[in-house]
Amino acid sequence: MQSEPLVAGYPEEVEMTMKTFFDSLREKDKRRYAAVEAAKFGKGGLAYVSRLLGIDSSTIRQGEQDLKRLPPDEDKGRVRRPGGGRKKR
Repeated sequence: MQSEPLVAGYPEEVEMTMKTFFDSLREKDKRRYAAVEAAKFGKGGLAYVSRLLGIDSSTIRQGEQDLKRLPPDEDKGRVRRPGGGRKKR
């Protein structure tokens, strides 16, 4: 007898997009992204995201810890080099 999954999950098209996006991220960002996605589902989300993205559940837990340690509203610094962007008249 097969038991019903705790999490219904995303449609297949969304899952494929998630995997493609996940593969484009750096290691630290992969952990954090997986943790955010798992949190959306609550119970069963960790196992679902782990299977979907092909990563260990301990990696997602590490991502959860990473997110807790993020400084709140800290100035992230410049994105562009000085002089970048639209020129002033």
